[in-house]
Amino acid sequence: MESAADDRDQWPLGTFVDAVETSLRDFVATQQATVDSVGPVYTDAVAELTSFVFRGGKRIRPAFAWTGFLGAGGDPHAAEADAVLDVCSALEFVQACALVHDDIIDASSTRRGFPTVHVTFAERHRAAGWRGNSDKFGESVAILLGDIALCWADDLVRAAALDSATSARLAPVWSAMRTEVLGGQLLDIAVEASGDDSVEAALQIDRYKTAAYTVERPLLIGGTLAGAGPDLLEVYSTFGADIGIAFQLRDDLLGVFGDPSVTGKPSGDDLREGKRTVLLAAALDAADERDPATAAALRAGIGTDLSEAAVDDLRAHMIDLGAVDDVERRITTLTDSALAALNASDVTEDAKRRLTAMAYTATRRTS
Repeated sequence: MESAADDRDQWPLGTFVDAVETSLRDFVATQQATVDSVGPVYTDAVAELTSFVFRGGKRIRPAFAWTGFLGAGGDPHAAEADAVLDVCSALEFVQACALVHDDIIDASSTRRGFPTVHVTFAERHRAAGWRGNSDKFGESVAILLGDIALCWADDLVRAAALDSATSARLAPVWSAMRTEVLGGQLLDIAVEASGDDSVEAALQIDRYKTAAYTVERPLLIGGTLAGAGPDLLEVYSTFGADIGIAFQLRDDLLGVFGDPSVTGKPSGDDLREGKRTVLLAAALDAADERDPATAAALRAGIGTDLSEAAVDDLRAHMIDLGAVDDVERRITTLTDSALAALNASDVTEDAKRRLTAMAYTATRRTS
């Protein structure tokens, strides 16, 4: 008789997260001998990476990929289901790479309530009294650890026991996801440097930096693993892009108005880092039209070492200008559009229910 843990088509979230983490731990164990052979410095650094991977996180990307597999008729009890789970789990290494590198780019000091990886290694360098610049050392180590995470994502996919036909179908989807997320990151850097504060630029970043690898590509990966046809994959693409952008829009709001004890990051960090979000773009659009002085204040404040009082002032401007309401409307519109596409599709009924619940969780969350 199957246990509840084996009833994979009805896995509760906690059980699924445990299964993903088991897959990741099993893979890391296969790499340990190679890591240890390099030396204790490498062992200690990789241990920090693995701690980062297992420190919190909702496993959203693997969950969308697994649900995409089920929704396309994939059999969670088939012989290849363990390989599918491994591929879904590999998305967490892609996420780790993106977060570690993103924290360097944004000069973020905390992540999930802990010091970011580059800060951790800068502090170790400083405490040890080593030569050179501690901050530079921390960034260098974190870059390498992010690279390791991306390599491990590919290694775990390659190690998954997929048949040759499934591997061939998966390869271009997996490749596109990696290329898109790096392109989205580059767009983010370029837009910030150029000062492009348009809504269109911010949405383009959201589409490729977040939506593509958070929801859309994971769903396409799951559907591809199940052998889904082009019509269903098109639904996944539509649903994934809309919910992925809505997910990032919610993140933009939390980056300015979120509770640090819940989000694990200082409130207002997005303003200090100068992120060109849709929230900021909407505020600037409104201010340019009817309040040039406030527009100037926003542009002057973004990307500077703002005090808490200054952050509060910018928050108040964003509310008064209607930017928060604008972003909330966008989230609602995108969510409704995604669910309409899903409900009109041939996705299995149970997966529709799951994806609907996941869509609301992603777009209404507080952390």
